[in-house]
Amino acid sequence: MANFNEYHLNPEEFTFLKSFQEQWQVIRDEFTSFTKQASEEELKFTYEVLGPKSKTIKTKGSSKYSAFGILFQGLFIEEYIQLHQITYPDYGTDEASAKALALRKKYFPNLANVIEKVNFKDDNVIRNVYFGTFHPGLDIKLHVNYNHHTNRGYLGLIVPEGDVAMKICHEKLYWQEGEFMVLDHSYPHCPHNYTNYDRTVLVVDFFKTDKPREEIIKFEQEQVIQRMQDNPYSLGVFGKSDKAQAEDFIKYGLAHQLEWDKAL
Repeated sequence: MANFNEYHLNPEEFTFLKSFQEQWQVIRDEFTSFTKQASEEELKFTYEVLGPKSKTIKTKGSSKYSAFGILFQGLFIEEYIQLHQITYPDYGTDEASAKALALRKKYFPNLANVIEKVNFKDDNVIRNVYFGTFHPGLDIKLHVNYNHHTNRGYLGLIVPEGDVAMKICHEKLYWQEGEFMVLDHSYPHCPHNYTNYDRTVLVVDFFKTDKPREEIIKFEQEQVIQRMQDNPYSLGVFGKSDKAQAEDFIKYGLAHQLEWDKAL
């Protein structure tokens, strides 16, 4: 049995996540079908436009993290591109939005359907939905996501056996296929994949349900404005600097890890 606490949360407390979990195999199959069937042009567009791109998440070594999704700040990707009038080196706003809509409808209709039903029933509680892949050897440096208005759920889709885990505070947590891991990412954490295979999860960010909704919506709006100014390709997900600061270590009783992380 998992031991839940203030940063490792019980997924059963968030009943709206069940809709994703019940469809996890369908969602996984949409992801694998896309990676196998998409054309070279579609793949290029997806990883350039459907982001989210971070300038701040640092890795140890050369292995990288890749991500793309269909929902950002409660809007489907094509709507988000239009709202913020995002332009790309190879695509204008209208072209990027149209291509994003076509890809979403072609490859991810079931995932989109789950999102629409949950957000209709639960007052737009779901904010970001994207696939996140840890490639072999990935080791992300300790960092903090300053998203104090949301929790992050990871639905395991493709999880190889071996040492692929999330270290957060004093714990080492492991993903499981078909199950959610829910974390409060305002706590220092560092994930890794020390296997020879990709690990892919569906990342589902959702409003904290114990906070006043008006308050967290206002915070999100202000945060997104700043993040889009710093880096429009972040799609509002990643901040200008998510590097863990000394006060983060001290706040969560991790002062002993500060020198350890510096040494690494």
